[in-house]
Amino acid sequence: MPSTAPIPEAMPAPALPEVRMNVVRPAAPVIGRVVRNEICTASRKAAGFVRHIEFDVSGTPLAGAFRAGQAFGVLPPGVDPKTGKPHAVRLYSLACPTGGEDGAGAVISTTVKRTIDEHWDDQSLFLGVASNYLCDLCEGDEVRLSGPNGKRFLLPENHADHEYLFLATGTGIAPFRGMVRELLGRGCDRPITLIMGSPYRTDLLYHEEFRSLEADHANFTYLTAISRERDDNGGPGLYAHERLAMTLERAAPGLAEGKTLVYICGIAGMEAGVARVLTEALPAEALAPYLTITDDALRADPDAWTREGVRRGVRFGERVFIEVY
Repeated sequence: MPSTAPIPEAMPAPALPEVRMNVVRPAAPVIGRVVRNEICTASRKAAGFVRHIEFDVSGTPLAGAFRAGQAFGVLPPGVDPKTGKPHAVRLYSLACPTGGEDGAGAVISTTVKRTIDEHWDDQSLFLGVASNYLCDLCEGDEVRLSGPNGKRFLLPENHADHEYLFLATGTGIAPFRGMVRELLGRGCDRPITLIMGSPYRTDLLYHEEFRSLEADHANFTYLTAISRERDDNGGPGLYAHERLAMTLERAAPGLAEGKTLVYICGIAGMEAGVARVLTEALPAEALAPYLTITDDALRADPDAWTREGVRRGVRFGERVFIEVY
């Protein structure tokens, strides 16, 4: 447990930028055109099919309207067979910085995993409506889009005032690709750590891109947590929060001083592991800006640190940003 001076109890919340919301509503979408659609897993032998897709929104109100960390809406064609109504809008996180893929905000991107599953009741095939629609698109295809959406999962206005700890699983990596590129592109020299959790090495997303960014920027650390494979030394697999626990020596000073902002994006429930690691690593006075434990069971019983237990007994502070699904 790090030894530091107590931080002020009334530490101000991080200043978040003003953002534009619902410039284009789902009832009146605009047309974006696909300019890129490619596999972004570390290997084509990955367990799932995940694609990086870019849309040209130039000439529409969406051009230049986004901030890194926000999302946009996709309206897939067709109707819901259960209701007979047009399919509802689906939200997808931006995978690009505020300036888009082109630097001018005219090309936005996201990360999409095909949903291929079975219905529990009759074992019939289930195909995700929007995910398969998007993954099937070709260059030049038109898509109905809306947005922007989201006003809290954002980088702070004064990026140089903070350090950054990003934890992702699966396509939860999308906003962090945009945020990391945003911070580094703006010349941020504060420590930035990204932990990417994945079942297998082949499932890592944007792996070579992050390795390249790490090689080019001394303040950026990219770590992986592979849960279903042993590590190079024969050790057991790791989840994202377990990788966090192993690297806390590096992150502890910023956390203890309240300088670090923690962002969590991916599978629901990962916040439970992160909350427990922070609770075990930080003294009470340093923990306050990140979370408050309101349930005595969490203090006494390790088995209480479940998704439900954390949702019931933990209140996250203003230095933690969460988007889970």
